Amino acid sequence: MSLGDEPGYPETGHTRTRLPDDPYGGASRRGGRSSSRSLVTVVGVVVLLIAAIAFANRGDGNDSSTSSTTANGGGANGSQPKTSSTAATGTKPVETKSGGIPTGFAHSAQGAQSAAANYSTVLGSDAMFNTAKRHTIVQTVADPSTLDKQQSGFDSDYSADFLKKVGLNNDGTAPSGSTFVSRTLPVGTKVTSYSDSTATVEVWCNGLFGIAGKSSTNPVTSNWFTVTTKLNWSGGDWKVLESSQKTGPTPVTGDNPVSGADEISKAVQEFGGFTYAR
Repeated sequence: MSLGDEPGYPETGHTRTRLPDDPYGGASRRGGRSSSRSLVTVVGVVVLLIAAIAFANRGDGNDSSTSSTTANGGGANGSQPKTSSTAATGTKPVETKSGGIPTGFAHSAQGAQSAAANYSTVLGSDAMFNTAKRHTIVQTVADPSTLDKQQSGFDSDYSADFLKKVGLNNDGTAPSGSTFVSRTLPVGTKVTSYSDSTATVEVWCNGLFGIAGKSSTNPVTSNWFTVTTKLNWSGGDWKVLESSQKTGPTPVTGDNPVSGADEISKAVQEFGGFTYAR
């Protein structure tokens, strides 16, 4: 099934793991060190720091030497430092939008990744729970050859019975006094196949879903999943042929205290969601 399955997150209940204050057993090793050894260690560190500072501030007054080093990459061997392997990559996404949805992606592998990430975001948003907004979204991102199929599939997913089951009104809004949350947050993308006309992209996502309110029986939870999107190059842009999702990869849940409904509602209202992602 498509991204319409997203609201049906797994049952709530997170495993919280609290690590010991010293996971390496430091507490049991603190004894047995003499004060003299500690003093020697401290003195040694201070000496090294003084030497390092003196070396860093040493100069022969020749500005051309500094300029030459900087021009050659800032290092002793003139090489540029390597970018962190965890840093964000890619060029800036598109500037154009259609109905608030980014469009006009580059005809390249990266353009396909940007399209898949953006489409995952909008297809996993709270707007999908409103019939008129959902139709606009699907008509914007779907490939013409599969538009009718995708439209009917999403309409079936977001039925009146489903909206009632998750605690929403018939128009997809939350009951009075509560806030509905449905956001998909892309973490990374991967191209599994690519050609000039088609592409398949996997988007690793974190999602927020639920109703923040004191009387809510469906509190906001965080979940991880991967969306697989098959794209077609059509009309000068990447369009969705079909999409599906699977659970994970899921990292260990942090030991953060759970926020109350009022705090979550305030955060959702104050922190706007992103309209594009690379």
